[in-house]
Amino acid sequence: MGQQSDVIVIGAGIIGATIAWRLAREGLSVRMLDAAEMASEASRAGAGMLAPGGEVERVDQAARFLIESLRLYPGYIAALREESGVMIDFRMSGAVELAIGDREIHALEELAAIRAGVGIASEPLDAAALRREVPLLHEPAAAARFYPGDAQVDPVDVAAALRVACSRRGVVIEEYAAAHAVDATSQGVTVRTAGGTRTAAMAVLAAGAWSSSVAVTAAGVPLPLPEAYPVRGHLIGYDLSPGSLGPIVRHGSTYILQRRTGFTLGGTTMERTGFDRGPDPAAIADIRRRCGALMPCLAGAQPLRAWTGFRPGADGGLHLEQAGGSALWLAYGHLRNGILLAPATAEHLCAAMLSASSGRL
Repeated sequence: MGQQSDVIVIGAGIIGATIAWRLAREGLSVRMLDAAEMASEASRAGAGMLAPGGEVERVDQAARFLIESLRLYPGYIAALREESGVMIDFRMSGAVELAIGDREIHALEELAAIRAGVGIASEPLDAAALRREVPLLHEPAAAARFYPGDAQVDPVDVAAALRVACSRRGVVIEEYAAAHAVDATSQGVTVRTAGGTRTAAMAVLAAGAWSSSVAVTAAGVPLPLPEAYPVRGHLIGYDLSPGSLGPIVRHGSTYILQRRTGFTLGGTTMERTGFDRGPDPAAIADIRRRCGALMPCLAGAQPLRAWTGFRPGADGGLHLEQAGGSALWLAYGHLRNGILLAPATAEHLCAAMLSASSGRL
């Protein structure tokens, strides 16, 4: 039998690691397990857009959760920087959303009105203002809006900071230690890996698209959980002059953003192809075409690299809940917004866990 912990977190991506760090800051002993290297899947592949202005299409609780998490982000990054000493490329860069053609213009304005209803500000840009914001842009955009509150972060930096911050808080990080099975009761959990058994008062299942690969039982009886599944996305990266692109640029399913180093990302696709990593040459060619149509400097340019990642989808959407009244908690189904939702996920889930375990830890 492995060493007892207060909490075992299954999955060491940005979601799982933020939860582990948050719980450790509350004084709990935490063990974090991952099937591979920490933050090596969706967290490493993601573009890092923190952009409710590009996501919200209706006024609902999901929209408010996105906005809340963005509000938490500056403090989250500041605390990570302070505890880890790692520099994090985080910027309130804003985003420019483009429309080409009458139908797109109508949709642009309609979505801006919906987003304003939940406090997401935007402003129209005329041709001169658009050229000032994005000098690299091709001319034919018929209309544009600027979302000043949208932001971006390099998830590789966040993951590096979380590794250091978790370690300094005493989190035990076990890599290449896939959790195969969890048995949960109201009193505790047992987690089985190839290397042995771990026990804890509570556990969090935060394995992203792989969450359903863990067999979960409650006192030996199979416990049905919402199915998790991968949604593949392609990205490409170019080398441009640092500072040549300020805000995120969006048009339909296409986006372009730039790291401080000048590395410029373009995406994306949304594909239900299972765990086929690809990449698909046709998808890459399509993203290159779309990015080149927006920015002439990218037309015909050869990307430095292309890659794929698996967004964590789940039946029923995002799950932040206790599993069947047991000591197992769920934190998966973030789909396109795992990096954005990390701080709010950790705040809400950890508060619920601490409340439920009051007097037992």
